Amino acid sequence: MFLTLTSTADPASDLGFLLHKHPDRVQAFDLSVGTAHVFYPEASDERCTVALLLEVDPVELARGNRFGDGFALGAYVNDRPYAASSLLAVALGRVFRSAMAGTCAARPDLVGVPLPLEIHVPAVPDDGDLALVARLFEPLGWQVSAGVGPLDPAVPAWGDSPYADVRLTGTFTVADALRHLYVLLPALDGGKHYWVGPDEVDKLVRSAGEWLGDHPERDWILRRSLAHRREYVADAVERLGVPALPDEPAVPEVPEARPLSEVRREVVLAELRSARAASVVDLGCGEGALLRELLADPSFTRVVGADVSHRALRRAAERLGLDRMPDTVRARLTLLQSSVTYRDARLAGADAVVLMEVVEHVDADRLPSLERTVFGDARPRTVIVTTPNEEFNVRYPTLHSGTMRHTDHRFEWTRAQGEAWAAGVCAAYGYTFRAGAVGDVDPEVGPPTQLLVFTLGAAA
Repeated sequence: MFLTLTSTADPASDLGFLLHKHPDRVQAFDLSVGTAHVFYPEASDERCTVALLLEVDPVELARGNRFGDGFALGAYVNDRPYAASSLLAVALGRVFRSAMAGTCAARPDLVGVPLPLEIHVPAVPDDGDLALVARLFEPLGWQVSAGVGPLDPAVPAWGDSPYADVRLTGTFTVADALRHLYVLLPALDGGKHYWVGPDEVDKLVRSAGEWLGDHPERDWILRRSLAHRREYVADAVERLGVPALPDEPAVPEVPEARPLSEVRREVVLAELRSARAASVVDLGCGEGALLRELLADPSFTRVVGADVSHRALRRAAERLGLDRMPDTVRARLTLLQSSVTYRDARLAGADAVVLMEVVEHVDADRLPSLERTVFGDARPRTVIVTTPNEEFNVRYPTLHSGTMRHTDHRFEWTRAQGEAWAAGVCAAYGYTFRAGAVGDVDPEVGPPTQLLVFTLGAAA
């Protein structure tokens, strides 16, 4: 995670006084999630650049369960060490606290003097709306240049990166420039790595009180910065002296009577019972939601939960109450650390393998390995796959066009793409398949989740 701040004032090297950081020194600051480094790539009277490099400790980030989500590997598979977020804002506040406060005992004559400044933040989450960066910074007087390149130039099919390379130029005091970043970078990211409490209102009013009240995106910034907590937003509105915000429009639910995850488990269980499967492997079991349902039905005499994440398996054991489980139930359950892309003899011999919301987390070029592992090596009678139906994404009001339902999804298939993949698997490994649906079927775009049921060597 990286940003630079450049002054072209005369003499530009005065930037070191304002930041309380000498250009000839490299300094390091310990944070709760890693180490912030401050150094000067260039320092002359014509041009002086300070760089802030935040080296995030991914183990510490995962240990604190910061930015946690429902995906079992979400604490490990994420962009948090690299993309500008609340982590970078906290580093700014820690490293440049005096500069943000507008104090400079060594050169008080520099305080409050606007300087020609350039800011570069190479990885800013654009939330599917690149123009949002301009709408946030331009009303403050910045000239904004923001562009998005390919995610990987070597793989054009992956499309554009979800991150913007942002450059800001303008004439500001250093304190104002830092406060703009401190408030707006976490708002752009939309998530904070710490609990949002009442003190967030104090920080927001203190850092942005001079300009936020008149900002055209004020309502959006307030709600985003305060985690959409009505009581905190109302407090900030009162302290800023601005009109009360209109109530946020209710986000319509996807047309499901029950949570989709619950419906999905119900459909999978029904398919397993229809296939008369006695032994089942839940491959990519996560924290054990399906395992609980399987263990509750004595007809499933052998239940295997396999996941690549040791943490997920530990949570599964805790949630299932493994240490308090009756011996007769415990004897039916096995938890294994295993990968969907590597052969594992322990997975062989089961009647059925379930891949519930798993395939979309695998890189497309690794799918052949998954196919060999499941259909070639484990070779159960039945394989049940559920995966998002990409066509249904337009029915999610908060999902931007072209984006996926989860940041770790490598792809999301249309129904035609899912069935084409299934046909290829069947041709290669001697299975047949039928396609089904999870959730209510929209007449235009189909169900939210597609179901693919494979049967070894028989018509589906």
